[in-house]
Amino acid sequence: MNPETLKIKISIADRIYPLTITYDQEEAVRKAAKKIEGMLKELEANFAVRDKQDLLAMCALELATRDLQSVQTNFEDYNNTLNLLKKMNSDLDQIL
Repeated sequence: MNPETLKIKISIADRIYPLTITYDQEEAVRKAAKKIEGMLKELEANFAVRDKQDLLAMCALELATRDLQSVQTNFEDYNNTLNLLKKMNSDLDQIL
């Protein structure tokens, strides 16, 4: 084992997954697993789905949708900031 890696076990949907990660990834990986477990419990409570495979698919869809929406929002924010900077630059050019 690389001295910069860590072996951990993560539980998702009543299954254990052994992982080898770097030390700086540990907190994020554990938080992600906890978030997935929370989503699975919420989905199980709100829908009449008992099959773990279906719950995992619904969870994956929800997380992927959030990720894509976040990317779109970031892209729009970037474009708005870029346009604002261009306008400021143009205004400064006119003043100078």
